[in-house]
Amino acid sequence: MDDIQIELAVQKEPESPKNWFDPSKFILPGAILIAAVLISGSIVFYSFNVRGNAGTADIKGEKVDVSVDDDPMLGNPKAKITLVEFSDFQCPFCRSFWRDTLPLIKSEYIDTGKVRFVYRDFPLSFHPGAMPAAQAAECAREQDKFWEMHDKIFSEQAKQGSGTIQFPETDIKKWASQISGLDLNKWNECIASKKYKSEVEKDLKDGTAYGVSGTPTVFINGKPVVGAQPFSAFKAEIDALLK
Repeated sequence: MDDIQIELAVQKEPESPKNWFDPSKFILPGAILIAAVLISGSIVFYSFNVRGNAGTADIKGEKVDVSVDDDPMLGNPKAKITLVEFSDFQCPFCRSFWRDTLPLIKSEYIDTGKVRFVYRDFPLSFHPGAMPAAQAAECAREQDKFWEMHDKIFSEQAKQGSGTIQFPETDIKKWASQISGLDLNKWNECIASKKYKSEVEKDLKDGTAYGVSGTPTVFINGKPVVGAQPFSAFKAEIDALLK
């Protein structure tokens, strides 16, 4: 009887507030909450990067009346087809376009007089090297060395691997010193004066007005092709226009 009474008493005794808290009960819900936060953050980060760096997104919109401005050009000025690239010198996808696609476009269409290619700047705000690199290339252009500087900036980053490469202005100056025939004194004076900052900003403003939100964006006679697309994508568009 005594044992029974004790058992009943234990069952009826209310739990103290201290016993109400069982940490094990919160492990699973807490893990779910943390996972949800991480996933949400990943989605936001991914969306941000897709908007800024176009990557391999294939977005073809309505035709836009795109100005070539007075920007660097390759090819026949009177070519039937004009490609205008809005690019960021620190964008890894722009580097991929430069490495994998542009050489094929150049050999098949630009060098044969069928296409003219225009480079316009679109330095993204989260790429600190993009703006000084763009100005560096413009300063080199004063000495007819734009494309040499353009190629040098991309090639030096390619040596350091894939993805976004961080580089200070001292690196840009070192790369410039390795370009044959470039007068470094004049180039350094141009850089120090920020002579072409407004020119680069104008390209950025124009690109935004044309609907550019990621790099690279290439307009083929005004039709936007977004992302580091393969040569075949450009070939299809260009050949259709040539017909």
